[in-house]
Amino acid sequence: MWIVRLALLRPYTFAVMAILILVLGMMSARRMPKDIFPSVDIPVVNVVWTYTGLPAPDMEGQITTFSEYSLSNAVNNVRRIESQTFLGLALIRIYFQPGTNIDGAIAQVTAVSQTILRRMPPGTQPPLVIRYNASSVPVLQLALSSDTRTESQLTDYAQFGVRNQIVTVQGAVLPLPYGGKPRQIMVDIDPVALNAYGLSPQDVSAAISAQNLTLPSGSIKLGETEYTVTMNSSPKVITAINDVPVTRIDGRTIFIRDVANVRDGFGVQNNVVRRDGKRGSLVTILKSGDASTLSVVERVKALLPVMRASAPPGTNIDPLFDQSLFVSAAISNVLHEAIIAGGLTAIMILVFLGNWRSTLVVAVSIPLSILMSIMALDLLGYTLNVMTLGGLALAVGILVDDATVEIENIHRNIAMGKPLRQAILDGAQQVAVPAFVATTAICIVFVSVVFLEGPPRFLFVPFALAVVFAVFSSYILSRTVVPVMVEYMHKNDRHDARPRFFARMHAATSRRLRSRCEGDFW
Repeated sequence: MWIVRLALLRPYTFAVMAILILVLGMMSARRMPKDIFPSVDIPVVNVVWTYTGLPAPDMEGQITTFSEYSLSNAVNNVRRIESQTFLGLALIRIYFQPGTNIDGAIAQVTAVSQTILRRMPPGTQPPLVIRYNASSVPVLQLALSSDTRTESQLTDYAQFGVRNQIVTVQGAVLPLPYGGKPRQIMVDIDPVALNAYGLSPQDVSAAISAQNLTLPSGSIKLGETEYTVTMNSSPKVITAINDVPVTRIDGRTIFIRDVANVRDGFGVQNNVVRRDGKRGSLVTILKSGDASTLSVVERVKALLPVMRASAPPGTNIDPLFDQSLFVSAAISNVLHEAIIAGGLTAIMILVFLGNWRSTLVVAVSIPLSILMSIMALDLLGYTLNVMTLGGLALAVGILVDDATVEIENIHRNIAMGKPLRQAILDGAQQVAVPAFVATTAICIVFVSVVFLEGPPRFLFVPFALAVVFAVFSSYILSRTVVPVMVEYMHKNDRHDARPRFFARMHAATSRRLRSRCEGDFW
């Protein structure tokens, strides 16, 4: 009861507290990341080995098996290891125990992979070590198409133009573009010419490697000035590669153009992207696990005018698969249902209490409880999603219990002829323990969620916390803000004996219910 007495003695303090809850809660709701589902943090690390052209049996025997053996012995907290081996590719997925420090695990996996690289077949490249996160999903796709530019040019601009502009967006993760043809400078060798000169493809490759160099050569001092000397024999244009010498036979220099043809071409195309039947390129934008889907999509869309203005002439950049639309629709639907539930609850309270002031007190306590729950979720690092908002919507009907029971009991004490403040103190004291027990009983129901494991834990724990925080916030507000509002809004009730519309409606409803119950009973 001390907190109720303190609230009545210091009403302005708790009025300011309610205003702070309103302001800080709205700021938290605006700042929190927004997504469809909560962040699912599964401790998994992927190791990707590549060796172009190596058959799958050889990849498995020489790379995959040895890598699995080394990782299982040198990395801590490994739960299980899975692997898939393809032509020139080995994918090893390492599952760790719950609660593992994933950054330390990545460091260990990287160190082991670099150490065993010497035991791999010659020419094996260092593996890619990638953290797997179920929350890193595509949020937006940009389709590049053109009537005048080739697939290779579109892919080249998507990789070095579009991705470089989007990489500045906070929370955006950019894989390599899909579709198109990766640009490569192709040297088409003429086998007949090579055989005629007694050369091999290795001679052509060695000549290009030896002549296509950029090296620092020191400096030279002329008088009082020192100049930097550079050695840059890298051709400026593609056709200049044709003039690279390969060897000298019988006093004649053999050039690349004599045994091969150099052109601006493309590598092997592994996938095709079509936009309205025309081939193009596709840039997929992912979000990091703790980023907001809405924020990432809004920032990327804000860059679209700049990207279109700086794109080569005739290049079209169109957004596809905008996941923010689904997120906004999900959040709007949940908020809409919560508002409807709150409105229906207020109408029922108005009908059965017959006092709009009491209804207003209950209606004010509901959003304050929800905002306090949002603040708590924000402090714990959760997001606004379907699960948390669904928990808040579920709690709307529960939040009215504490305030409604307390106000009804205060009205009962007022009807007994007690002064308003004494009626508030007695009414709050009489329902304090039952309300606390009821609140605790509701919260105990969600204790079982703590024992969940895996993805269900990440999905349902925010749901349970949203309900628990809202219910406990409602109980705290019923001990502080509700008594202050009741005293302020009901202090002149006794001096106004005129019949009220809501009072008459409440009396008529009570008489009708009483007569109906008596008729059915007898």
